[in-house]
Amino acid sequence: MKNLSGFLAGLLFGMGLVVAGMTDPEKVLAFLTVGAQWNPSLIYVLGSAVVTASIGFAWVNRRMAPLFDESFHSPSSFVVDKRLLAGSVLFGLGWGTAGYCPGPALVGGDDFRSPSGFIPHCVHRRCFDLRTMVFTNL
Repeated sequence: MKNLSGFLAGLLFGMGLVVAGMTDPEKVLAFLTVGAQWNPSLIYVLGSAVVTASIGFAWVNRRMAPLFDESFHSPSSFVVDKRLLAGSVLFGLGWGTAGYCPGPALVGGDDFRSPSGFIPHCVHRRCFDLRTMVFTNL
């Protein structure tokens, strides 16, 4: 049941990315580029994500344990260190320059016959290679 609930949550998340237009790098870049061509439509996506997450966290915080596990698995450390900062910078650079973060890149990268599918796959694979190189040296 735990795997099924994870699959369904991932499927819902992926469908939300597609419906919201987050898999279109042009739309994402138009949102991130403030100026004459700015497209503010993703503000609604961000706002609805904040509302949904707030409701979800309020509901989860009242529970003693998750539905399909014995306990919650929370981070053991909340320290902002070099690894966290390096990962944030890598994520921000990739998203700001390519218009893709790993989630939408995987959802939008289903067609390897065209650059719109192949390039996100390569970017995603390269980000994991860079992450490994950077984080093992910190």
